[in-house]
Amino acid sequence: MACWIAPRDVTPGMFYADAIVGAINSSRVTVLVLTASAVVSPHVLREVERASAKGHPVVSFRLDSAPLPPGLEYFLSASHWLDATASGVDSALPKLVEAVRRVIASPSVSEPGQQPGAVESAADMLPRPASGLSAIQRLGRPVVALIAVTALALAYIAADKLWLAQRTPDERPVTAVAPPATPAAQVIPEKSVAVLPFVDMSEKKDQEYFADGMAEEILNLLIKIPGLTVIGRTSSFQFKGRNEDLRTIGVKLNAAHVLEGSVRKSGDQVRTTAQLINTRTGANEWSETYDHRIADVLKLQDSIAAAVVRELQLTVDSGLLNSSSTVRNPEAYDLMLRGLHAADRWDKEGLDEAVTLFQQALDRDANFAEAAAELAHTYEAQGEENYVAPAVAFERSRAAATSALKLDAGSARAHFVLGSIHIAYDWDWAGAEREFRQAAALAPGSSDALVGEANIAIAFGRLDDALRQIKAALAQDPLRVTSLYDLTEVQLRLGHYSEAEAAMRRGLDIRPTFDWGHWLLGLVLLARGEHDAARREMQQVTADDGRQAGFAMVDHARGRKADADAMVARLVKEHANDSAYMIANVYAFRGQPGEATKWLNRAYAQKDPALYFVNVELPLKSLEHDPGFKAFLRKMNLPE
Repeated sequence: MACWIAPRDVTPGMFYADAIVGAINSSRVTVLVLTASAVVSPHVLREVERASAKGHPVVSFRLDSAPLPPGLEYFLSASHWLDATASGVDSALPKLVEAVRRVIASPSVSEPGQQPGAVESAADMLPRPASGLSAIQRLGRPVVALIAVTALALAYIAADKLWLAQRTPDERPVTAVAPPATPAAQVIPEKSVAVLPFVDMSEKKDQEYFADGMAEEILNLLIKIPGLTVIGRTSSFQFKGRNEDLRTIGVKLNAAHVLEGSVRKSGDQVRTTAQLINTRTGANEWSETYDHRIADVLKLQDSIAAAVVRELQLTVDSGLLNSSSTVRNPEAYDLMLRGLHAADRWDKEGLDEAVTLFQQALDRDANFAEAAAELAHTYEAQGEENYVAPAVAFERSRAAATSALKLDAGSARAHFVLGSIHIAYDWDWAGAEREFRQAAALAPGSSDALVGEANIAIAFGRLDDALRQIKAALAQDPLRVTSLYDLTEVQLRLGHYSEAEAAMRRGLDIRPTFDWGHWLLGLVLLARGEHDAARREMQQVTADDGRQAGFAMVDHARGRKADADAMVARLVKEHANDSAYMIANVYAFRGQPGEATKWLNRAYAQKDPALYFVNVELPLKSLEHDPGFKAFLRKMNLPE
């Protein structure tokens, strides 16, 4: 007998209400999870009414002491209850599982499609409440094989997990043993929203950059709101151009609401529509259409952000809902949006184009702080990716970020960029932590500061702390590929090979062309002794240094010394001046600590932006007790 749960088992694209009604109709039993949120939900009341009309037993599982409203009390007054308020959920769940089993086994419970039979005797199969409980606690005729109540996701997940754990493998349906869309420990916050990229509805379909920019600016306003979880742009924009059911998107992004919209731009006139959708019910909670001039776009963004905050019943300082944008020139604003669109490609050409566009925006408006901050971020990305020499890229980034903060001291983006520079280029750990804390204070809903804090923990080799920070960042930005890369690094160093592989495969599902994702997955497979699979991953790395280093390690692991030596020689010859850190990893993997530390010191001289991974990189673990490596860590101001 399968256990059906919403939203987990709703087929993508199916009308939500139809799916729930169909599940209730075909169930033999319905488990009702009672909480303060559930008892006041009109959806729960209608679902219980439906189950009762079909003559299906209802097992009530109570998690708090919220009193029943008259409507629910009417339908549940003849039922026994299972109460977890005193014993706790963990203690009460086994009783729930046993009660459901016994109810299903009872001949008095009708099969789906049969006429309702007498089910009152099922009450005798359930644990009766102890004497002295309140009248409400004494209510209750339970029953359920299908969980069709949608108000409490956490309780559903917990009940489903225990239900499956008690069954033998042969009893479990295929769909039940597959990994759930949302991890069991993950609870979707009620006050959470994902801003999806707006759709370009312009006649020529040439305003995609403008639609994307509109969504991003609204997102940047919302992340300033305390108490609101805003899913990171990296994750939200993964759904660009994809016609997925919004409820499915909500589960994948861990968001209770999504904001979507469209833009139709003609000349200096823009029509913008926006709507806020509840991802659990599919209900449209707010929508509006605006006709405005481009010059008024910032006021419009403020209005949409304010509407979202109002609908989610958040109380905030009105100043937080006003754009702090320093833009005065619509042409400069348009150039910045084009720059963001180009930077999204995250390749050399895209980042080069973005630098040019951001600089053009500043040429037209020298006081445009956002353009300066985005220019700083793009320069920093060029340095991180080694598209531009670190000494050039990071100093350009520092200058642009400093300029942005002079124009707008409240620029969270500029503080985040400075923190990233301190980690990847300055190795100034205290300075990095200071900047990330400032960024977090200015944009509490952003995952950027969590990513920065995780990188500091990575640098210091605080693996448990890094794991916690990365998971917190992924909760707010679950499809952020760089965070999945960091998670893989840490899990690999901890020896959690299965978790590491799962994390990096997820990252590659999101971005199949992620070069260093293939390299790291190859390293995970190499650690597991899967040499052929590791080589296949290394083969997909397009960067010469990464592919050569990967082949050298795989050949060494296979005992093919001549091939490994030849590949190392080629790597050194072709990339001594730009990949010393990669060469150091190869020598460490080969068990040559002297050569490894020599190349680490060379990477230090090259200001290699990957050096802050030195304490978590798996091949470098062999150097832990080497005196030369300890001396290198001291030079990096890191603990030995």
